Amino acid sequence: MDVLGIDEITYGADDLPLCKKFFSDWGMVQVLESESALVFETQNGCRVIVKHSGDPGLPPAIEAGPTLREVVWGVSSVEVLERFAGRIAGLPGYVNQGQRIGCTDPNGLAVRFQVTRKREIEVECAEMNTWSHKHRINQRSPAYERAAPIEVGHVVFFVKDVQACENFYCDNFGFVPSDHYPGRGAFLRCAAEGGHHDIFLLQPPEARAGLNHVAFTVRDIHEVFGGGMHMSRQGWDTQLGPGRHPISSAYFWYFRNPAGGLIEYYADEDQLNQDWQARDFEPGPTVFAEWAIDGGIDGNTRRQKNAEGPSGKFLTDRGKS
Repeated sequence: MDVLGIDEITYGADDLPLCKKFFSDWGMVQVLESESALVFETQNGCRVIVKHSGDPGLPPAIEAGPTLREVVWGVSSVEVLERFAGRIAGLPGYVNQGQRIGCTDPNGLAVRFQVTRKREIEVECAEMNTWSHKHRINQRSPAYERAAPIEVGHVVFFVKDVQACENFYCDNFGFVPSDHYPGRGAFLRCAAEGGHHDIFLLQPPEARAGLNHVAFTVRDIHEVFGGGMHMSRQGWDTQLGPGRHPISSAYFWYFRNPAGGLIEYYADEDQLNQDWQARDFEPGPTVFAEWAIDGGIDGNTRRQKNAEGPSGKFLTDRGKS
């Protein structure tokens, strides 16, 4: 495998103190803070950097307001980095900083590559008992009070030309299509073997460039719920979730992110290999979500937001009439 996934992302934002609280609540570990930048890490060392939007060192924004400015992909070796450098040397925005190379994709985004700096980690995850396979014996499934994201799993962008962007990632860096909305969207993974998608490119009816969301992998469905309810208790706004995507099978929960776009917890996506045949889908509500809760779950009552919770210790308790 040449590209191993996302190593680092950088946002340009307007309110760094607010972003600091948000990403701390999200479950990130802060490793650096200055007047102009915040640096956070996931469990495996994937970095999230937040800088002031006006920082002159940031690449140009693809849209107005807080948004993602740069995506750094990790590669497996120096040899891969050198090979990529030869391919993209003539492309717009080409940079070669020795240990990091990059250019600008057809959507205007700064795309970079480096030998991966992420760490190999072991994470204990919940076993799922099904009718046919009961692996969890004499053990309860976990319930999490909050999430501790493992890595930045994928990014999703609105694009002006989905075919040009798909060609850019596949032809230059070996990305592989997983599924398509013909003429409208492309789910791409870094290599033939891997999760369903590492980047999703979506061309809206009025084609434009912009960030849709950044997704963080957590260990299992229970952590999607636990992390989402913690964010709800902290007062952050759900955009949609929890829910489940039929195309990738992943469970999700989306929040509004003060650093730009949306942000997602997700788990249990499909794993694909070279035998997978990309499918075509027509966009629609039932394709996006098998089920989803609008407005989220209240972290205190454990019910849909604004729904009345139980008044007693047990669900069967009833008020005296």
